[in-house]
Order: sequence, then C-alpha cells, then structure tokens
Amino acid sequence: MTTVGFVRHGVTAWNKQGRAQGSTDIPLDEEGIQMAVHAAERFAADNWDAIYTSPWQRAKRTAELIGQEMTHAEVIEDRRLRERAGGLIEGTTEADRLAKWGPKWKQLDLQGETHESVITRGMSFIEEMQERYPDGRVLAVSHGGFIKRLLTELLPGTTYEEPLGNTSLTIVKIGEHENLCELFNCTDHLQQLKS
Repeated sequence: MTTVGFVRHGVTAWNKQGRAQGSTDIPLDEEGIQMAVHAAERFAADNWDAIYTSPWQRAKRTAELIGQEMTHAEVIEDRRLRERAGGLIEGTTEADRLAKWGPKWKQLDLQGETHESVITRGMSFIEEMQERYPDGRVLAVSHGGFIKRLLTELLPGTTYEEPLGNTSLTIVKIGEHENLCELFNCTDHLQQLKS
C-alpha cells in the first residue's frame, strides 16, 4: 500500500489578499517560509521516501525547506502537481470577480483548466507513485485547489468544505480497491507560530 502525504505550500502575499493564484508563480512571503520551516521539523520525524513538488516556487520552496530536514529523501519536481490554471480569474479577488462578472461568475467559462484535466494528471501521478513505491511513503507538495480536487477522486463520496491550511498535511493510503484518509488538513506544527 502506497502512502501519499499531501502538503499545501506555505502562505503567500496573494493568499493573504484573497487573490486567485492558479498558474501565476507567486513566492512564499516571510511567514510562509517560517511555516515551511515548522512543517519541515515535524515531517522530519516521520519516515518519507521522497518529496515530490509542483514547479511553482511557492510549493517548490516549501518542498526544499522540508528536504533540508529530511536529507535522506530526494526533492523531485513534477509538473503534474501544479495548481489548476485559473484563466481570467488569476490575480483577482472575490470582490473583483463579482464586480467584473457578477454573482454567477463560477458558471462562466473564464478559460481555467478543466476539472477533468486536473484529475487526469493527478491520477497519473498517483498511479506512478503506486508503481515506484508499492509499500512506500511519499510527500507531494502542491496547492489547495489541486489537492482538494484529487481528494474527491481518491475518496469518493467525501466532501471537504473547509479550506486546506497552508503547510497542512493530509495523508491518504492508496489501496488496491479502496483508499483511506488517515489524516486531514493537519497544521499542528504551526501552533508555535500562533502563540
């Protein structure tokens, strides 16, 4: 059974402003770097075989900081883990979208990547991890929108309304016939930053 730990990247300035990032390559801010350092300290205590990361710098930097604590695990860039491209909404806030396209903006074709495209590349990644690490543990550092979409595919019948926290860890055991969510949206490692 392959275990995949999904990690959302650390926080960015656009996260704080409520701006859609998508494929826009926004870096971590100072707080995001600190979040990643705390995540790294926590994950280092676990036994992970490899760290895969989206190429967008907010995820890649998070993965690199985790990799500094887990020197036995290689950091590998994988384009399949990138965030869903947001099309025309990238860089906008909810207020911007309401002003520009009205309250039904989500029903419009705003040239974002389709759900099917995200799932196709996400499941391709999962299948490769099952082949490479049949009894292994892999961290996948990615993005909130991508991770949530993939979770709905891996865990049918489940809905996750709450947003994924920055540097949160969600662990899914990938079985032959059924998958199991062992941990969801855990940010215990950030308690020091909150106090």
